Amino acid sequence: MKRNESFTTSIVVDQTPKEVFDAVNNVRGWWSAGLEGKSEKLGDVFTFRYEDIHESRQKLVEVVPGKKVVWLVQEASLNFARDKDEWKGTKVVFDIAKKGKKTELRFTHDGLVPSFECFDACREGWGFFIETSLRKLITTGKGKPA
Repeated sequence: MKRNESFTTSIVVDQTPKEVFDAVNNVRGWWSAGLEGKSEKLGDVFTFRYEDIHESRQKLVEVVPGKKVVWLVQEASLNFARDKDEWKGTKVVFDIAKKGKKTELRFTHDGLVPSFECFDACREGWGFFIETSLRKLITTGKGKPA
């Protein structure tokens, strides 16, 4: 599977890499206020649930302060897709880099590819959560979690 087929998006903000990193790890602040588990340090495991439509369990497998966070999707149930565990084994990657006086956050759901039944819905969902909710959490201190 080619990494460049995986869904990716990026945002550029005025905040520091540390502020962006801290916001990424405040998953309740931008993805889901009802998250179960911990989502701040290496080895932490958390479960995301959205109604009876989506449930997934993520483990933090790489954490480099101010630079990178990687979640491994250990389990997934997407009730709107025939293959309910399409996300299982994929990785959610947050790359943070200084761009002049700004900071770029590049988000990649590594393994979420166009051939997946959930690709369009998931692309739309991630687009909102990264480009709107996480951006707002970074820039204003308040995101728009589910």
